[in-house]
Amino acid sequence: MRRITFAEALNEALREEMRRDPLVFCLGEDIAIFDGSFTVTRGLLAEFGPGRVIDTPISETSYVGAAIGAAIAGTRPVAELQFFDFITLAMDQIVNLGAKIRYMSGGQVKVPAVIRAP
Repeated sequence: MRRITFAEALNEALREEMRRDPLVFCLGEDIAIFDGSFTVTRGLLAEFGPGRVIDTPISETSYVGAAIGAAIAGTRPVAELQFFDFITLAMDQIVNLGAKIRYMSGGQVKVPAVIRAP
């Protein structure tokens, strides 16, 4: 039995969820054409297309904010930061938008977003 790598396991999980739910999509820097920094998104662009695997500009603030907004609107985004060190650039969106909106809306608004950072 061949052992799979952590990146392969993440890829399989993303693929499975994207097949199951058309509202799941991925966004981040170099995740489509270059398969991500650690190949977690390898092959997803070919299978799901550029509408569901989206390369973003180098601006963690903008695409994490976009993911949170998309989640509030009813989709299920998976935002991938290239490295965990860059998460501080998006902390305002994560903490003040994503984490607080449910409380601020009295539980009426959900934010089903995933923010991945290796």
